[in-house]
Amino acid sequence: MASVDVVDETFLAVPPSVVAAAFATPSSWRAFWPDLELDVYADRGDEGLRWTVAGALVGTMEVWLEPMLDGTLVHYFLRADPPAGSFTPRTALREVQRRQLAAKSVALGLKLTLEDGRPAGCPPHG
Repeated sequence: MASVDVVDETFLAVPPSVVAAAFATPSSWRAFWPDLELDVYADRGDEGLRWTVAGALVGTMEVWLEPMLDGTLVHYFLRADPPAGSFTPRTALREVQRRQLAAKSVALGLKLTLEDGRPAGCPPHG
């Protein structure tokens, strides 16, 4: 089992194609995860991306975009280890917590940007 195992879900009230566009370019990946080097091994279009991860961690990462209600449920998975050696239990816990906060920050940043002030109860843009 990976020492860093992060799972997150966030609902965005926009269609999957709009969310997919936010992850479409490698420059967006660098902005979201600046210490990770990502290489796509599965581009699933409007269903998301799967990457191999190098850099600060080594493993795999996925953003799965699931159509739901009037928007998209963004599922995020990161399963990785340090590039050399291993984390102590305390360091692993801190790294997992740091990555959980970073994942939620990416998701909520996209929510603010992509929903563009959409009032609750109104249909999504896009």
